[in-house]
Amino acid sequence: MTKPARIALLLLLSTSLGIAQTTSAPARHPRRTTALPSVCAECIRAHMDFLASDALRGRGSATADELVAAQYIASQLMQYGIEPLGDNHTFLQRVPLVRRSFVIPPQLRFTADSEEVTWKHGLNFLALHVGQAELSAPLQKLQLGTGPLNVQKGAFVFLTASPDHERPDEDDARSVLKSGAAAAIIPPRSYHRKRWQETGEQLYAGRLELANPAGTDANDKSTILMLDDDAAKKMSAVPDGTAIRLISPMDKPQMAATWNVIGELKSRSGTDNDAVLLSAHLDHLGIGAPINGDNIYNGADDDASGTTAVLELARVLSRGQRPRRTVVFALFGSEELGDLGSEYFLQHARLPIDNIAANLNFEMIGRPDAAVGEDTLWMTGWSRSDLGPELAAHGAKLVGDPHPEQHFFRRSDNYPLAEQGVVAQTISSFGLHPDYHQPSDDLDHIDFEHMDDAIGSLIKPVVWLVNSNFTPQWIDGGQP
Repeated sequence: MTKPARIALLLLLSTSLGIAQTTSAPARHPRRTTALPSVCAECIRAHMDFLASDALRGRGSATADELVAAQYIASQLMQYGIEPLGDNHTFLQRVPLVRRSFVIPPQLRFTADSEEVTWKHGLNFLALHVGQAELSAPLQKLQLGTGPLNVQKGAFVFLTASPDHERPDEDDARSVLKSGAAAAIIPPRSYHRKRWQETGEQLYAGRLELANPAGTDANDKSTILMLDDDAAKKMSAVPDGTAIRLISPMDKPQMAATWNVIGELKSRSGTDNDAVLLSAHLDHLGIGAPINGDNIYNGADDDASGTTAVLELARVLSRGQRPRRTVVFALFGSEELGDLGSEYFLQHARLPIDNIAANLNFEMIGRPDAAVGEDTLWMTGWSRSDLGPELAAHGAKLVGDPHPEQHFFRRSDNYPLAEQGVVAQTISSFGLHPDYHQPSDDLDHIDFEHMDDAIGSLIKPVVWLVNSNFTPQWIDGGQP
């Protein structure tokens, strides 16, 4: 054998040995090191390129496209060595839903000044949620900001507000329902005024909701209506005790499903009694009305960016030593339909909710917010708990929400957990850009340098949190 041939053979053998050694390593369990990995810009770009691509058609809630996104996320968690926490030892948690649609637009009827009044959904009011096909109850008018509300059980409660109090919203409506009201009526909010016709058409076409335990009907039987400005003014003059009747015949419920992706990185002790939950929502609006010829609502910022943050933190945490605390990674489906995935997660959690010490939810971090400092993120409900300030003290470029009038604390998947007592808050950098819920929320508008810096700035604080003895607490009056 010639010398060149021997050299070639040695090179071939060494290369083959290297390949054999590489392929023999377990793919699902990356080597753990003590060094803290840095942010992977290529990983962030790759996740965003797939999740916000036209191929996923906007990851519409409870669609096959949402399921494809869920499968992709599950494959990434598997690759990082995260352990499945979904159904049947998989990462996916199926969330059973039902779709209810109206046969005719709901009608609200009552008598005022000896005259029969009939208001219609989509014109005079919006049926934000209807629990039953027909409902009759006496009217009770209550005003926020004037003292305790004495809700009359079984009443149709019309909520208004004193001049120095914010207008009632759906949370206020649900509060009076919990106090025994048969239904709640609220005045219009600015968001709905701008989208009145669009929202009315969407609600009439059908609403997806969590199914009851039998899977035969919707679980939520509450009724919440929103009047337009003219109807609200007229309702204010209707006497208490007036009989109000809601007629809203519905078709037979249709079965559907949405998907959560759930995994965990077990603590080094194997216990999970003070776990940290890292979450985001994986869905968006899917295919919708075309704007400038584009009908794909990609949801790059909302919320492929938050999903990507969770995936990148999962990659980083899986490469280090196992943390002192168990870390749960949850990517929720159908947030855009009203936090359906996170609500189901709460009802069917694989670990007790009391075992979750904190929830960091990520929503819209793909672009900087000019209202805060450069490369800075903000946290909703900053003054409600000591979680944000403590993370900032450990290096997080994190400040309070500069847009309190938007009520973002209550508008993401952290809120259902917060209502159950978990210190749960959302990290974001949404600067109220005009591409929100538009087809233009696409990859062309993502600031990847900002994303890299934002996620990278959280690595050290999150690693500290999952290895610390610090237990976040609500400030007095902070828990919703």
